[in-house]
Amino acid sequence: MKVLGIDPGTGIVGFGVVELVSGKLKMLDAGVIRTPVKEVDSVRLKTIYDEIMSIIKQNNPDVLAVEKLFFSKNVTTAMSVSQARGVILLCGEQNKLPVFEYTPLQIKQGITGYGKAEKSQVQEMVRIILNLKEVPRPDDCADALAVAICHSMTQRFA
Repeated sequence: MKVLGIDPGTGIVGFGVVELVSGKLKMLDAGVIRTPVKEVDSVRLKTIYDEIMSIIKQNNPDVLAVEKLFFSKNVTTAMSVSQARGVILLCGEQNKLPVFEYTPLQIKQGITGYGKAEKSQVQEMVRIILNLKEVPRPDDCADALAVAICHSMTQRFA
């Protein structure tokens, strides 16, 4: 099963594609989509849409796993990230991908076994699980891979 994991945002969207190969998870693709801060929201959302559609076309994932926004102290940021999440979910639907959503707590629990793990612990586990030489950078990329790994492991033991 090939999983596209997404760490949603407006300025930076992290993405990571993993696949279970011979009993081990392998990273196939990962990176970030950046949108200029000075662009209007509609242009930024279109950029996210176009890039996610391209990533889906290039990688042909079986499912889409997205980090859930559970709260935010800054309402403006929460609205903006929610809009980006909506665009990402639309991309999944348009490509007939099953969409799964995970809270940060679920992702930390799935990756480290501890729901209150530090960001650095999650990133190190991503590196270990995917047998990488270094932690993927920037953080948004590692976070997206964590979402994909979380889904893969959840489904593996379901």
